[in-house]
Amino acid sequence: MTQVPRFQGSTEHENIAVRRIGLVEDHESVALGLQAMLTDEPDLELVSFAATVGELLDRPQTLDLVVLDLRLGDGSSPRSNVEQLHAAGARVLVYTGAENAFLVRSAARAGVLGVVRKSAPASAIVSAIRRAASGGQVVTTDWAAAIDGDPQLPDVGLSPRQREVLALYASGEKAGRVARLAGLSEQTVNDYLVRIRNKYAEAGRPAPTKTDLYKRAVEDGWLPMPELPPRE
Repeated sequence: MTQVPRFQGSTEHENIAVRRIGLVEDHESVALGLQAMLTDEPDLELVSFAATVGELLDRPQTLDLVVLDLRLGDGSSPRSNVEQLHAAGARVLVYTGAENAFLVRSAARAGVLGVVRKSAPASAIVSAIRRAASGGQVVTTDWAAAIDGDPQLPDVGLSPRQREVLALYASGEKAGRVARLAGLSEQTVNDYLVRIRNKYAEAGRPAPTKTDLYKRAVEDGWLPMPELPPRE
């Protein structure tokens, strides 16, 4: 794999607070394009570029904002990546083709500041980065749709462990297999499933069958929407 470049440059601009930007993106051409967009912006500087979140966080640096692509070559999930960056104290702005609504929704639910499309005009991308780097939300149609979801679907308040069990079980795994994958006993998995069903029932969204649980998991963004077969 080609060595991922690191961007270095002066952050000394008289009387201007320079925001240090990191980028997680596994296409070097995208990184070079973003660097070019920020070249003439005295208050914004792309100082670090990595192909994975882990690689970026391994570097001793302070960043005002991390711009994150959703679909990375290491197969990592947007939610996990955002949670890692938040744990490191970084703000996050999603920079994506927005071709997958599930990935956008997953990142939005993890608390990113906004979503900006790679196809947006350069001025809009720079404006979004500037706003997010100062802690402001970047409200776009993609972000609003992802974070709002269906306003008629109340949040049932599943814990992270319950969400993990739901996603595994609703995707087709049997309770015993879920137990092995999640490192739990089968009885604990069954107890979780009872609690999950109770929470959905209390929210007015009953899920008595496995098919119903699958529908709820898709509705709430814990599983991706099924892809339609290609039209012949």
